[in-house]
Amino acid sequence: MTNIIEVKQLTKKFKLKKNNGGLKSLFYPEYKNITAVDKISFNIKKGERVAFIGPNGAGKSTTIKMLSSILHPTSGTALVKGLVPWENRQKIAYDIGTVFGQRSQLWYNLPVQDSFALMGKIYNMDEIAFKRRLSKLVNLFEIRDLLTHPTRSLSLGQRMRCEIVASLLHKPQILFLDEPTIGLDVTAKEIIRSLIKRQALEEETTLLLTSHDTDDMEKVCERVIIINKGKIIFDDSLTRLKQSYLSRKYIEITTDSGDKIKEVVNTRETPVKQALDEIVKKYHVTDMTVENPPMEEIIKEIYKRD
Repeated sequence: MTNIIEVKQLTKKFKLKKNNGGLKSLFYPEYKNITAVDKISFNIKKGERVAFIGPNGAGKSTTIKMLSSILHPTSGTALVKGLVPWENRQKIAYDIGTVFGQRSQLWYNLPVQDSFALMGKIYNMDEIAFKRRLSKLVNLFEIRDLLTHPTRSLSLGQRMRCEIVASLLHKPQILFLDEPTIGLDVTAKEIIRSLIKRQALEEETTLLLTSHDTDDMEKVCERVIIINKGKIIFDDSLTRLKQSYLSRKYIEITTDSGDKIKEVVNTRETPVKQALDEIVKKYHVTDMTVENPPMEEIIKEIYKRD
């Protein structure tokens, strides 16, 4: 399968003004360079669902903005469907969709359906094809009752469903999602994740998703790229991530007296079977559960190691 995104040694530096105080800094300002993205390289194949995660300031959003032609890099190269995005902004626009959780592409005071109609015009969609496509997405994302409502009246979860529909109207081959579930309640998050994954599978849409919510990664994506301090520190499958960094198990037992006891086992020092045998010898066990630590804990440990 061919690569739909190719990134090689991509770098982005920003010049920031130093705040030294006093009149001198006003007339003779000093600047420092901040490296937001530092010589990163990766490829993504058509139809892959990739989580691009990292702590605040790691370079996630900056990378997305370069790949979607919003920012120019300082150095390095990137190809999106064989084109350099920042040199082919208009052509690239027809092949990509973008969803930024903290920025709307819908017109604030217009009914949602009017925003969709304008998006159809922007992408030069044929009227019949537009109506057919909109009808499919409206049914899939269950937003028919929202079409006549102005964007300003929607809840965050409702707006996000409409945002994703807007980004998919022109049937892009690549969808960039930057914090698509930020601020949503648990139920709304589950709905958004399910719909994104279903849509990607149905149309073989390539996903590059950034998020601080590890459930977004686990429930939508199959591959994980971790970036920290502008550099990629992990790039492999979600399964391999767990195998590489999962070093403990949580064991909870209930004794015949009703007491609940929790144990943490370092699996690199003690095999799980050995730990369980020792627990059974030590207590009269009536119930036992063995669990992995939450993915969020694993990711935090990876950040600390780097």
